Amino acid sequence: MDKKPFKIFLSPPHQSGEELEYLKKALDANWLAPGGELVAQFESEIAQVTNRKHCVALNSGTAAIHLALKTLGVEAGDYVICQTFSFVATANPISYLGAHPVFVDSEQETWNIDPDLLERAITDLQQKGISPKAILYTHIYGNPAKIHELLNISEKYGIPLIEDAAEALGAEYDKQPIGQFGKISILSFNGNKVITTSGGGALLTDDSEIADKALCLSTQARSIEKPYLHSEIGYNYRMSNLSAAVGVAQLKCLAAWVRRKREIYDRYTAIVTRGDLLKTISSNPNNYSSRWLSVFLLNSKEERDKLIDRLASEGIESRRLWKPLHTMQIYTRQIEYLAGVSDALFEKGICLPSGVGLSDEEQNQIIHIVKASV
Repeated sequence: MDKKPFKIFLSPPHQSGEELEYLKKALDANWLAPGGELVAQFESEIAQVTNRKHCVALNSGTAAIHLALKTLGVEAGDYVICQTFSFVATANPISYLGAHPVFVDSEQETWNIDPDLLERAITDLQQKGISPKAILYTHIYGNPAKIHELLNISEKYGIPLIEDAAEALGAEYDKQPIGQFGKISILSFNGNKVITTSGGGALLTDDSEIADKALCLSTQARSIEKPYLHSEIGYNYRMSNLSAAVGVAQLKCLAAWVRRKREIYDRYTAIVTRGDLLKTISSNPNNYSSRWLSVFLLNSKEERDKLIDRLASEGIESRRLWKPLHTMQIYTRQIEYLAGVSDALFEKGICLPSGVGLSDEEQNQIIHIVKASV
């Protein structure tokens, strides 16, 4: 079946209408470099939205994970527990440091890291003489993980949590904003996220020493007192003032855009899941998902692949769910604790268009194709 150029994308960026105003402010100040007044404003506003004391704005969410690991003292040869059902950028920074990811499977309800399996992994690793340096978990597709259980495990075993909230800005757990549930949390502002700075990310923490260390490392670890003195290896990870200008404008729309994402998801579930055509993530009434992407399970791989091809033939982009990290050739020699959940999700799952700018007419077209194809 011939594919047309995409006219409806999966999760394209959207504009608030104020981006040019803030970009002009940056240009008028002639501050085009990393750091600057708008970076400071963006950091302050992100910290407020996530109920954090400190925010360090960076050039990607991947950089934020890398610095989170660094500030927690992860080194070559260490082990970091990592959710296997996630984008590869969750695990790659572990490898940057020469450390080893230990992959743990998801549970059925939220599709996030399984707390029972996580605890089993920790005790098994300890029996093998391995003390994990951190637990890195993700709120997949904007759906909050079982945070209460994860916090208890972290405290019980003394292993710090890193919260990968790249897909979940604007979500809530027990009426509290996602982005505060870990020793360190990270965000992404990539072009496909709810809000974007084109690229970009942030590291969030309540620990001033971690924030200061991350900021230092993000600017080549240069000394403030002696600008060209470098006592350790640093990185060029700081967010630019221009990127922050876009972020400040976008952040004004966060709540409204999450509501729109949720409306799109609810419309799919109300119409498409009627008659058990598709299954989806369970919804905990105490949680508020950002519904970054509207994701569903079909009855078989063949049915899912047929639907992706049918949508593509009409110029509509859809995708499979994340490929579990333990199945990737680059990570097939790592320790893993599996229950088959993430493999099943990848086998049958689909992401449907979820952009804030998706019109009802466009969504009706998608729903019509879904109902005719499965």
